[in-house]
Amino acid sequence: MPVTNPWLAGPAPTARLDPERLGERILHLLSSQNMCVLATAGPDGPLATPVRYFHLDFAVMFTAAATSPKMRNIAADPRVSVGVFAPLVGQASSRGAQLFGRARVLHEGDADFAHWWPAVRWQSDHAERGRSLDEPPSGPLVVIEAERIVYTEHWLRRDGYAPRQFWRRAPR
Repeated sequence: MPVTNPWLAGPAPTARLDPERLGERILHLLSSQNMCVLATAGPDGPLATPVRYFHLDFAVMFTAAATSPKMRNIAADPRVSVGVFAPLVGQASSRGAQLFGRARVLHEGDADFAHWWPAVRWQSDHAERGRSLDEPPSGPLVVIEAERIVYTEHWLRRDGYAPRQFWRRAPR
């Protein structure tokens, strides 16, 4: 029987991408998707929430109602995990990332708010909902700067690289 992607058979390679090339692949994934699953922990246990995100470099961000369960969980424990993935057609198209970091909740008057806010593309959401483009949302902005990322892409096997790669933020 013919195999569509013979390079998927057999043991996976173990070679690592250089950090710059890995970073480019991660940024491409973050730029080509806009939905993630945010995992938080709260008094009732884990909570996995689909969230529309925006990104700036290796940080993802989103707006949320201040009273939502995810925001209550973040207030109690800011450690979070974020899953971003491309649509799966088969193993050859398997591509995704798990980002790990701490969520920071920013409000309009906070020092870092002006740095992150321009990356949030709220206008399309307002237009779709018939809201005025003269009134940006006023809710909090949640920013998660990845401390580490586990990136998976089975297409890397074609070039002799491990399908699972590991990225860490450089010390500041």
